[in-house]
Amino acid sequence: MSMVKLTIDNRSVEVPAGSTILEAAKSAGIKIPTLCAWPEIKHTPGACRVCMTEVEGQRSLIAACVFPVSDGMVVHTNTEKVRKARKMVVELLLANHPQECTYCVRNGSCELQKVAEFVGLKEVRFPYTQFPSEGLIDRSSPSIVRDSRKCIDCHRCVTVCEQIQTVSVLTPAHRGSDVKVVPAMNLPLNESNCVTCGQCILVCPVGALYEKDEVDLVWKALQDPTKHVIVQEAPAIRAALGEEFGMPPGSLVTGKMIAALRRLGFDRVFDTNFTADLTIIEEGNELLKRVKEGGTLPMITSCSPGWIKFCEHFYPDLLDHLSTCKSPQQMFGALAKTYYAETAGIDPKDIVSVSIMPCTAKKFEAQRPEMASSGYRDVDYVLTTRELGRMIREAGIDFDNLPDEDYDAPMGEYTGAGTIFGATGGVMEAALRTVYAVVTGENLPSLDITPVRGLDGVKEAAVKVGPLGDVKVAVAHGLGNARKLMDKIREGKADYAFIEVMCCPGGCVSGGGEPIPTNNEIRIKRSSALYADDGQVQKKRQSHENESVKNLYDKFLKKPLGHKSHELLHTHYTKRGTEMPHKQDE
Repeated sequence: MSMVKLTIDNRSVEVPAGSTILEAAKSAGIKIPTLCAWPEIKHTPGACRVCMTEVEGQRSLIAACVFPVSDGMVVHTNTEKVRKARKMVVELLLANHPQECTYCVRNGSCELQKVAEFVGLKEVRFPYTQFPSEGLIDRSSPSIVRDSRKCIDCHRCVTVCEQIQTVSVLTPAHRGSDVKVVPAMNLPLNESNCVTCGQCILVCPVGALYEKDEVDLVWKALQDPTKHVIVQEAPAIRAALGEEFGMPPGSLVTGKMIAALRRLGFDRVFDTNFTADLTIIEEGNELLKRVKEGGTLPMITSCSPGWIKFCEHFYPDLLDHLSTCKSPQQMFGALAKTYYAETAGIDPKDIVSVSIMPCTAKKFEAQRPEMASSGYRDVDYVLTTRELGRMIREAGIDFDNLPDEDYDAPMGEYTGAGTIFGATGGVMEAALRTVYAVVTGENLPSLDITPVRGLDGVKEAAVKVGPLGDVKVAVAHGLGNARKLMDKIREGKADYAFIEVMCCPGGCVSGGGEPIPTNNEIRIKRSSALYADDGQVQKKRQSHENESVKNLYDKFLKKPLGHKSHELLHTHYTKRGTEMPHKQDE
């Protein structure tokens, strides 16, 4: 690799050829502010102009995120000219931005706020633009709110939607000062092919995109004495919630999270991991049935609702490959208003089922008409990790100093296999542990199936499973990677038995409802926390070892893939296709 030597702020720097000034400065520990660049998704449009620097020999200031370095280049990042220019850019951005900082959902994590502080901006001398909310705030989606008033045209959301997720819902429209980011054909978000994954939220530097908030609805339920309010939490929450309170990424806060939920007023605190273990039993048996009876293979996991909607839109001809199992969230919801209601002697109409999820798509999933097999809406409200953080702060709970508490019975027990659902490859690893045990009567020689772990876009592995021989599997995370596997299936080139797909890059640990920022470094730390919970904390690491799940079958479900299981735990999907409706003439 050829290297380039340059000088930045009187410091000699050597970086690979092709590096930008921004990358070179970062390698030297020199911070250059930016609002549009996001190298992780290869997004460096040079649009915001906040990263301007002075380069000797150049007639004008240079955008550091797009300008390549060269041998002998001399760069200045902190001259008076640079500081004045940056300050002017930020001042103009703020003059064209709603002044709602104190009550904006991104207050405290807003990059525009931080950049304004970085450049030393203390006042805005220009008149503020008045923004009517009508027509500029799109609340049509059950998961995501789009506030175009706050958009700063960085186009990060466009790149992540088009290049990473390959959904291509968001696109720039118009030109010049009139440019704005909109769904295709300027449709409401809910009428587009949006899969509600929320990755656009994670990369948005301001509050132009955020989750549909259900906190007030949950507060109302908690304060209703006629309602019995229960809560479940996805595995990824325990590895991320601490970040909302200043803890390092990857802090495992399971016990404190349970304690906080009790203090918020939930009548019972259960765990989605319980039904993650249940999912493995049902899904594992479904896989074995397909293998033995010549069913549709490869079978693909169905835990991720964003992935399901993606498949419905873009691969409707391959829906038979999806497992019929509901996600753990929805299995829990169905059982909450049947099994738990029966066990606790509570009328299911009086039960309010709340889930805490890392995923904005879970809000959409809970509202699907298929998700009411209990006779009621299985999951009433879905809160993201960020929403839970806001509730805890609103209640004045000192999260840091909470004691560790345990889950309630009968839907609080889980194994290590359940907790790794939150990381890409976790569902596959958990499934293989149980499938191997069911087929051979023995445990895998090693329960750590490392080839399916990590952030490689597509991972493959083969596990010898007794008389089944080598079972070939694949794992994909991020919809762009999923598309590669689905195209192979369409072409008849996929010789896998089982495929895991997670909608979000890194899996649920980087769902659209997780704390901001979320990047690869943070994804790795959150995933490591879940693997530590599996390997170091939990005494049982295989789903079929969960005694509460065994009792569930003995007393209620009777057997995997049985009549009641089929009725409550399995579902079907809808062929949506890619054609979108046209906006109706007014």
